[in-house]
Amino acid sequence: MFNALPSPGSEDPADLAILAGLRVVDNDDDDPVLLWPDGTPVDTWREDYPYGERMTRDYYDHHKRLLQIELVKLQNWVKDTGQKIVIVFEGRDAAGKGGTIQRVAQYLNPRVVEIVALPAPTERERAQWYFQRYVDHLPTAGEVVLFDRSWYNRAGVEHVMGFCTEEEYREFLRSCPLFEEMLIRSGIVLIKYWFSVSDEIQERRFQQRMRNPIKRWKLSPMDLESRKRWVEYSMAKDTMFAHTDRKKTPWYVIDADSKKRARLNCIRHLLQQIPYGDMRPVEIELPPRQPDTGYKRPKKSSQRFVPEVY
Repeated sequence: MFNALPSPGSEDPADLAILAGLRVVDNDDDDPVLLWPDGTPVDTWREDYPYGERMTRDYYDHHKRLLQIELVKLQNWVKDTGQKIVIVFEGRDAAGKGGTIQRVAQYLNPRVVEIVALPAPTERERAQWYFQRYVDHLPTAGEVVLFDRSWYNRAGVEHVMGFCTEEEYREFLRSCPLFEEMLIRSGIVLIKYWFSVSDEIQERRFQQRMRNPIKRWKLSPMDLESRKRWVEYSMAKDTMFAHTDRKKTPWYVIDADSKKRARLNCIRHLLQQIPYGDMRPVEIELPPRQPDTGYKRPKKSSQRFVPEVY
């Protein structure tokens, strides 16, 4: 098994001393390294757990590029044919939803592919029909919308944390399949992903976020509370699947213990769900620049240039 690592929520003085000495080395790779106080890496991967071998960076980059080229073709096909696509990303905290969404959208046109990550509802939105604020972000013809969490908040965090009433929760379970069926009948392609991560892996990712100043914002008080309520969230997820995993709107589960594998597997599966055509870009010829007919640029001293510090 893994090295013994205290829980992020532990108040034991000995645990707090260990946690205070942890640090993160992040060289812009997809997998920051968590270090013990003596500088040795925390054992976040071992032979046969969670996979038989570690995926190399070169292998990951090669296959990610091939898949992202296909995503560009998919985007062009969606725009050319007027398709409407909604992709829902749900799952445990620190399961890698956001990183996967970033890799999906990395080289796509934001005017065609939109990422929607809504904040907590306002007082006005709380008084609306529950699905209304999500309907406002549904795609029109030629658009793709990626929901970084979605209307399923009601079946998860709102239910577990008591942010909705039992009646509102039960009504959601009844009405959600009907809502999604309406989307399908309107011509929207709906694809739903659930990112699953083990308890051990989630804990190490939380530790990395705690020690990494550029990623600490990802670790909210709600994330820490979700650790305390692991079983309650598991039960809520099971109930949600029982009511909303339908033949026309199924859930697809991504094993996300390995971020690299999860991203590649998700993108590959996504491409397989949509029968897009090979919309290769039209060859473009760069026109000659307009000839200079006496135009003179203003002096640099008349403009505010950003200092060249680097």
